[in-house]
Amino acid sequence: MRAVENAIGVTIPKNARIMRNLLHGAQYQHDHIVHFYHLHALDWVDIVSALSADPKKTAILSENVSNAPWGGSAYYKSVQQRLQTFVDSGQLGPLNNAYWGHPAYKLPPEANLMASAHYIEALRLQAKAVRMHAIFGAKNPHLQSLVVGGITSVKDLTPDRIAEFLYIWKETQEFVKNVYIPDILAVASFYKDWGAIGGTSNFLAWGDLPLSSKEPESLYMPRGVIMKQNLGGVKMAEQDKVTEHVTRSWYEKGSPKHPYKGETRPLKEDPKYRPGSGKYSWIKAPRYEGEPCEVGPLARVLVAYAKGQKDIKAVVDSTLKKLGIPVGALFSTLGRTAARGLETIAIGDAMEGWVMELVGNIKSGDTKTYQPWTMPDSAMGVGLNDVARGSLGHWIKIENKKIKNYQYVVPSTWNLGPRCEKGKLGPVEEALIGTPIADPKRPVEVLRTVHSFDPCIACAVHIIDPDSNQVYKIKIL
Repeated sequence: MRAVENAIGVTIPKNARIMRNLLHGAQYQHDHIVHFYHLHALDWVDIVSALSADPKKTAILSENVSNAPWGGSAYYKSVQQRLQTFVDSGQLGPLNNAYWGHPAYKLPPEANLMASAHYIEALRLQAKAVRMHAIFGAKNPHLQSLVVGGITSVKDLTPDRIAEFLYIWKETQEFVKNVYIPDILAVASFYKDWGAIGGTSNFLAWGDLPLSSKEPESLYMPRGVIMKQNLGGVKMAEQDKVTEHVTRSWYEKGSPKHPYKGETRPLKEDPKYRPGSGKYSWIKAPRYEGEPCEVGPLARVLVAYAKGQKDIKAVVDSTLKKLGIPVGALFSTLGRTAARGLETIAIGDAMEGWVMELVGNIKSGDTKTYQPWTMPDSAMGVGLNDVARGSLGHWIKIENKKIKNYQYVVPSTWNLGPRCEKGKLGPVEEALIGTPIADPKRPVEVLRTVHSFDPCIACAVHIIDPDSNQVYKIKIL
């Protein structure tokens, strides 16, 4: 959408910009809560250990570390009984494949029980939070109201709909501040050594959440690139410095190309791993000025912090002080996990101001949410933004009012891409080097770092035969 708008030169109305920001902010709130509790927390929390916890001591711990609206020994006893029933049934469902009892788990039983309870409460909360998208976007995922030129939900700009959005936003933000962030701090206090594990060198953020029509100048989360962990050397990120390499990927041989000239030509032979071939992934290897870059919450927070964004700087400095760790500890798996929560606070708080701005515009009679446009015969455009998982770029070429070439570089391509033609490791590959592993057959430590990137690589491991439409299974090594 942004790429096409850039190509045709349309500027969307301010109400459309605000509503897009609100929907995007709602995605941050929902996505980061789900990631921490349901996709990442069990790398740190031993659910089975919670069965031996003292509910009374757990209640006291909870009162000391969080402001949760639930608690008490009876509450934690009931949670413990539910977990016991789960275990006794032998049907652990989403908890089935974890490495319970692993020596790398450090939380005491009471902390594990508290975190287990919050895991369950977060399931309830996220079901409410996702409704924010339904109010202005019709559904989640794949919102229906976003279009080139603005947004189509003009008839949803009513007091009742806005109030409903604001009510859910408030409940979600209270959970973030009173439960999510305290849980991050509690977990981090037992795993401070992970402030020196899982780091990378370079960071890229396209930035997002524009506060005016001027981009990137007005972006709430600023655009920038940091090389070699040098916060003092943060620079503006330029899209024309991006290339994609396919030397180690299962694509036809080709030189590094900017996305405008990008090609997607899978190998004709069976793309299975062959030792010595050098190819081992469906993912291309994006590079910025020839260097691999981590993207995502940590990259955004580091760029914002380095540029002095006041909201981000305040929450980062406060957290570092509470944990008693230096800013250098952010370059780690622990820092990556914490950054996800910290930006949720800042963006969530900013959303209230955007709602009030929207209300002010409507009261003044401005309800425009769409700018008509005409497709040119030929054009080129780029759309850059930062979604919850990381930096996202779309590049489009239009000829004869049709798409001639379209390429996009998504967050997991940046983070999980393989080596490039110069042999430089991808960010996740770099982050895993030196990770201490207590039991190679149960590498929970590897999962901690990989999950901290929030990988989405289903598109990298499925293969469909274009002739027979048969789906093949491939072992990823």
